[in-house]
Amino acid sequence: MSDPIKHAAKATSPWWAKAMVITGSMVMVVAGGGAIAAQVSLNLVNNSVNQEDLLGDQRVETEEGAAIEGPLNFLVLGTDERVDAGGEARTDADIIVHVNADLTQVSMISLPRDLLVEIPSGIPAEQTKLTEAFAYSEDWGESFQNTAETITNLTGIQFDGGAIANFEGFLDMVDELGTIELCPWHEITSIHTDKTFEAGCAQYDKKDALDLVRQRYGWDWDEDYANGTWGDFGRQKMQQQAIKKILEAAKEQGYATNPAKAVELLGSFGDALTVDVGGYDLVDMITQMRDIDPNEILSIGTPSSEGNLNGTSYVLIHEGTDEETASDALWEAIESDTVEEWACQYPDWLSGDSAPECATTSPASTATPTGGASASDD
Repeated sequence: MSDPIKHAAKATSPWWAKAMVITGSMVMVVAGGGAIAAQVSLNLVNNSVNQEDLLGDQRVETEEGAAIEGPLNFLVLGTDERVDAGGEARTDADIIVHVNADLTQVSMISLPRDLLVEIPSGIPAEQTKLTEAFAYSEDWGESFQNTAETITNLTGIQFDGGAIANFEGFLDMVDELGTIELCPWHEITSIHTDKTFEAGCAQYDKKDALDLVRQRYGWDWDEDYANGTWGDFGRQKMQQQAIKKILEAAKEQGYATNPAKAVELLGSFGDALTVDVGGYDLVDMITQMRDIDPNEILSIGTPSSEGNLNGTSYVLIHEGTDEETASDALWEAIESDTVEEWACQYPDWLSGDSAPECATTSPASTATPTGGASASDD
């Protein structure tokens, strides 16, 4: 692995949807709109976002200043890490962001934090939950690369760039936007605050939005088990929904076309967001991906379900099942840039509201779970 990036941190707060920060931020960066590049200086945009070498030798090789050509794959991670807190941390959100060949369509593929994986480095274990791969080191760069190598080992996908964010970033983004819309599919009562969130769409401020997207144990209704939105799968669906709603709110409020507002939004993250676009120029990337519509982002859950190994609860891609067939086909579809075709063939694994015209969307999974949630809430 390449030289470390010194951002020691420790996981100190409960699980929450870091993915909505990190993926929302990444897509805002790469799909912010041509007006930003046209009207804002290169230095102003670049200085509004922390840029580091997160992937090291795990990145697809790109010549400095090369023209941006799709398809592209980004690894986006969310964690409770707080800079200078010290100690090791784990990821709470691991998402592959796939951008198609003509840079007009984005797909988000969530990998469960408790997915059983093999870690090529053997650190902290040879076989364990995906979230543990980030506990490789107290250094962000080394841990990011260990996670990237683990996901590449699982999927065969290599990454053109990546990003990572912590707790403060999400708080600042929702503060900047005011509120975001979230749509729980049934009533759910918070295990943290005892507040009951009603079914249907409503506007939420940062406090309530965080509370809602952290929920996991409340997704235990019969319909959740029937639809595959139980436990952590329900939480994944909410996090992907929130990512899209953040992007929609940003677009509606003019962040994609008003350069001053866009830089203000990007700058609101401060030290909470770090982006790696490799040899590509950030402004060029913004310009090239200006046609991406957040309303059409495909949200996909990794085909998998609950399992048990030696008395420990995991999320598994069960061998010899439809899960294995669908997941193998998904990795191939990302590699061959045929994700929409995959979604047409496996619509039950779509976890959001968007779907190709050929697909009939179902909330999450074809699998019928055998039990409750498989990981702690922290």
